[in-house]
Amino acid sequence: MKLFHTADWHLGKLVQGVYMTDDQRYALEQFVQAVAEEKPDAVIIAGDLYDRAIPPTEAVELLDELLRKLVIDCETPVLAISGNHDSPDRLDFGTRLMENRGLHLAGRLRADLKPIVLNDEHGPVHVYLVPYADPAQVRITLDDETIRSHDDAMRAIAARIEADADPNARRILVGHAFVTPGGEPQANTSDSERPLAIGGAEHVSAIHFKSFHYTALGHLHQAHHVGDERIRYAGSPLKYSISEETHRKGWLIVELDEAGNATVQKREIKPLRDMRRVSASIEEIETQHKSSDDYVFVTLQNDNPVLFPMEKVRAVYPNALHVERRVRSLQTDGTEDHAENSAGSRRDADPIDLFASFYREVKGMPLEDEKRKLFADTFMDVMKKEGGAV
Repeated sequence: MKLFHTADWHLGKLVQGVYMTDDQRYALEQFVQAVAEEKPDAVIIAGDLYDRAIPPTEAVELLDELLRKLVIDCETPVLAISGNHDSPDRLDFGTRLMENRGLHLAGRLRADLKPIVLNDEHGPVHVYLVPYADPAQVRITLDDETIRSHDDAMRAIAARIEADADPNARRILVGHAFVTPGGEPQANTSDSERPLAIGGAEHVSAIHFKSFHYTALGHLHQAHHVGDERIRYAGSPLKYSISEETHRKGWLIVELDEAGNATVQKREIKPLRDMRRVSASIEEIETQHKSSDDYVFVTLQNDNPVLFPMEKVRAVYPNALHVERRVRSLQTDGTEDHAENSAGSRRDADPIDLFASFYREVKGMPLEDEKRKLFADTFMDVMKKEGGAV
């Protein structure tokens, strides 16, 4: 059985105030063309179809266009789940009506966890769609009071699937989570993805997927496997922040043999515009650099301030997204410290730690544990309302 695994489309994405819709259409049309030519048995989209719970009209229209091409024009089943950026209720709407045409959208987690059954010449392949849900939702849905973390939630979900699974069928799980080999904390692959929890409680152990022949994951934006070659992130189809500059974007082609052994091939997408860093003086940019439509983040190497830097940079790079000047300060040992704008480091910091530092600065005392927990709970509630989920 041949499957195309993709994830994290983030339709409606804004990067530095610029909508990526044209870039997303250009990239995903390459994906649709490959589906039309190679005729996989199904397409898997492992969450974050949209970038926010209430996406802009252009994003809704683009998703409708892409799903129509895949399901109707290419006659290829699509199996998709909601991610932490999506609205589960919106993706769930009308799904029962569309299943007969081959469109399976799992917005909300359901207690029965019945698989979608695909068939090839070797028999059935059972695909379990596990949409993103925070631990509290999973605890209620599965009626399991032991669930307190994302790892607890995935352990319970996997156990329930295994208890009812057909031992003769090949099994695939589609999920949206932050999976690491042993559930240990790891750095995210991109600063454009919101954390699933704060305080280091978002990580899920890969051991929960050991009984599946393939696990198709979404959430992390860099394509990679997690400990086992059968547990894979497809990554996002485009670069959505400069932290993804070195990523090679695309999708995965997964083939299951009769025994369920998976072979995986990476297929790359050519972007309409690349996203990259440029580091040079304004004089070098104006006289030596060729004009480019790429999305660039520019660090000017000039010692002195530059008047109207963005206007000058955009004369060469019309889609420049950010311009800053490298600040040089002399250290005590006489060496130069190349200090960047501190906004990036603040953005990457844990929000609880940031608030604790602010509280100490204002009040002159450390943040008590009770207030720390109150802030964490309030922050999570605000993030869920703002984007559907954290």
